Amino acid sequence: QVQLVESGGGSVQPGGSLRLSCAVSGNIDSINVMEWYRQTPGKERELVAVITLGGSSTYANSVRGRFTISRDDAKKTTYLQMNNLKPEDTAVYFCNGRFNNTWTRAGWGQGTQVTVSS
Repeated sequence: QVQLVESGGGSVQPGGSLRLSCAVSGNIDSINVMEWYRQTPGKERELVAVITLGGSSTYANSVRGRFTISRDDAKKTTYLQMNNLKPEDTAVYFCNGRFNNTWTRAGWGQGTQVTVSS
């Protein structure tokens, strides 16, 4: 099994920055794709950013130019640098991905809360 632990959330004012981390552990041969999602109460989980094994990244329109996803495979950790945060970025942030030659997902972690308010 693959386990995911998100960290780095907190409360910031609009315009502030946070860096989220996602630590991957367990039965891992390869981390093919890593993704960051976010969810607010009553809404579906939203895909925010994706990074491939080769380092290519894609972003939701709402965060493009403000968020940057990166990965450190030696540490089995994926990051989400969030700059110029807005109140609408407030959510619980989760990571997941596609692992091993089966390209399966892990179970969801606890997530990390990000709150942006003045």
